[in-house]
Amino acid sequence: MLVVIRGAGDIASGIAVRLHRAGASLVMLDVAVPTSVRRTVCFSEAVRLGQAEVEGIRAQLCSSADEAALVAATGTIAVLVDPEGRSISQLKPAAVVDAILAKKNLGTSKDMAPIVIGVGPGFHAGDSQGSDCHAAIETKRGHYLGRVIYDGSPIPNTGVPGNIGGYTTERVLRAPADGPFEPVLQIGDIVHRGDLVATVAGKPLNATIDGVLRGLLQEGCPVTEGMKSGDIDPRCRPAHCRSVSDKARAVGGGVLEALLHFSHRLEG
Repeated sequence: MLVVIRGAGDIASGIAVRLHRAGASLVMLDVAVPTSVRRTVCFSEAVRLGQAEVEGIRAQLCSSADEAALVAATGTIAVLVDPEGRSISQLKPAAVVDAILAKKNLGTSKDMAPIVIGVGPGFHAGDSQGSDCHAAIETKRGHYLGRVIYDGSPIPNTGVPGNIGGYTTERVLRAPADGPFEPVLQIGDIVHRGDLVATVAGKPLNATIDGVLRGLLQEGCPVTEGMKSGDIDPRCRPAHCRSVSDKARAVGGGVLEALLHFSHRLEG
């Protein structure tokens, strides 16, 4: 089964890990300058570095849909710079998974593939008029995380990050100004509240809580004031920075369920 995943950030990459281990061939689509903060577990790093690896699974940057199809057939995840999804019609996948997590639909529709799955807020699943996917996956932390919705929509975006270790908004690092991002520390470093993590246009970005620096934008990434630029995990376990999160794994399980549920659409 060839599956195209729109997006290659940490949630999309967690989905890719689960689908890859279940035997799917994968092509992931992302922007030319990814802004994923949990870069150590993101296949989007292949855009910047040419290749990436998450939990022993390799991804390779490709320059065309034809090359991506060939690479995906070998068991390596193919990554394309294609935020509009123009390659989907050429790839003709069995399924499309929109895991951009833009909190709204950026152009995914049910006619893109026999199975179309929307991840997170902004999608409406089902057969009713106005639905844009066959299934949607809940991404809000809590009781319903990873639930597959076959008729309806995920919980709307609250604007408040999920609670980890008793912290929500406090654990997210946001750019202090417009300009190129200049990291001082690295993902996996232990930080204390007030530590200098990065600078933007000469303005400091300081740690907001104690913990491990779980995510941080790459050097030179253009940011705007208030943009999410890093993530501190108060549980303070550096090893977690190198593995798919509980949230991404749960969402990935939901995507896998939906693919199996609709697998009859691929027959005949």
